[in-house]
Amino acid sequence: MGFVSIVGAGPGLPDYLTLQGRSRLERAEAIVYDALVSPELLELAPANCQRINVGKRGGQPSLKQSEIDHLLVDLCQQRLQVVRLKSGDPFIFGRTTSEIQALKAAGCGFEVIPGISSALAGPLLASIPLTDPVLSRSFAVVSAHEPDALNWQALAGIDTLVVLMGTQQLSVVVEQLLTHGRSPQTPVAIIRWAGHPQQQVWTSTLEAVVRQTAHEALSPAVITIGEVVALRPYLESPSPAQNRISSLHALTAIAPVSNSVSQPLSSTVEPLPLSGKTVVVTRAAGQSSAFIQLLQAQGATVLEMPTLEIGPPSSWDALDGAIARLSDFHWLILTSTNGVDAFFQRLFAQNQDARSLHKTKIAVVGQKTAAQLQHYGIQPDFTPPDFVADALVEHFPEPLQGLSILFPRVETGGRDVLVQAFTHSGAQVVEVPAYESGCTKTVSPEVQQAFLGNKVDVVTFASSKTVRCFKQLFTAFCQPLDTDPVPLSSTICLASIGPQTSQACQTAFGRVDIEAEEYTLEGLTQALVKWANSS
Repeated sequence: MGFVSIVGAGPGLPDYLTLQGRSRLERAEAIVYDALVSPELLELAPANCQRINVGKRGGQPSLKQSEIDHLLVDLCQQRLQVVRLKSGDPFIFGRTTSEIQALKAAGCGFEVIPGISSALAGPLLASIPLTDPVLSRSFAVVSAHEPDALNWQALAGIDTLVVLMGTQQLSVVVEQLLTHGRSPQTPVAIIRWAGHPQQQVWTSTLEAVVRQTAHEALSPAVITIGEVVALRPYLESPSPAQNRISSLHALTAIAPVSNSVSQPLSSTVEPLPLSGKTVVVTRAAGQSSAFIQLLQAQGATVLEMPTLEIGPPSSWDALDGAIARLSDFHWLILTSTNGVDAFFQRLFAQNQDARSLHKTKIAVVGQKTAAQLQHYGIQPDFTPPDFVADALVEHFPEPLQGLSILFPRVETGGRDVLVQAFTHSGAQVVEVPAYESGCTKTVSPEVQQAFLGNKVDVVTFASSKTVRCFKQLFTAFCQPLDTDPVPLSSTICLASIGPQTSQACQTAFGRVDIEAEEYTLEGLTQALVKWANSS
């Protein structure tokens, strides 16, 4: 029998995850997660871990709670180590009781690991204290999912009120509080995407907040109501790290005023280079968070459209056989983070560790691959100066004649140029499938609507395969129904990480608009910044 860890994901970034929660993610074999969970948390899990999105966000497709209960039981009965990852804290509006009852009824072992609720973290990250010796001696947290079920007379008398799941019911919340005696001048703060790099904060008053935010996209948000909101200007941190969360990405700050008509006040934050640009990121599921952070730090609105799914190869036999005779190889070649993770996880599965590589040197392609190798406590012996596989042979640190080289790689769809170049130079290359990558099967409704509504400014590609899969998905999901296929709009900028990816763009779309000068995610981000500044 397996085991289920019900883990509170906290409000957003991995920085706010508990150490115990991180530990469970790092050894998970399956993760069942809510839509609001940060993609960065999913990257903490092993590459071959199943990742199952069950939704649970208002207005978007989700599994029924009974289906989630059944899924957890089924995964546990498959003898898997399962993490049920819930935004915030599992016991604060998390519907955890139903899942625990299902697990107990099936005889499944489980544990519950707390998380920091957005009800607490959201106001804090917006520099709003929930209690104060003078202004707030108490606070309450409520869900506005069913506002008619709440005791508004009692809630109106509490110093500070924190409302979750309330953006769709904001007008009802305001009306009820005013009806039950709350002052129209009571300060209100709406904190959208609390704890994420794209956090935004609006402040207003009870009488004005509905009118002033009528045309804003507010969800998901924490709503804080009370006099403590007025303390925010005095408590904001001057440090860059805090400002990145609390104010850098605020689009509008609405200032409370004493008269009956409140006017919006534009933010004084200097616009970032990619502000106002919507960028679609096509990297594999679970691998895009670092790139997303880079783009968001430059002001971009980022939509994730994973085009690849990473999984195990059809058979482990070839890789297991190579691991059994590692000492026969002079060099191990790793050209991607997927290859690094797949190789070492299989090495560990064979009850071996890095000591088995003491006679074998390691060459990697790219900074990210080198960094991923370092996660396993190993420094590469060689990294070519250019971040492309083609440079590996040209700059190899010793003669290739007679060398035996192990090359764990993707099972299908990879380029053969590297193997051909090594073989032509006299090396004996043993290729073994270490993982498989295939096109994803669906596109989120949010991404579909962005394309259909001409809201996309940039699409980024980090590999040739993402280009091919993107074209397939775009044709199937992101065009008007009942029409012949149409070309990708020429107004959408196509941004490539390097020459091979650019060639794939040329083949698929007849153009590429941006190519990174340095073939890294950082280089691609800088290329986009340069493009935005010049356009």
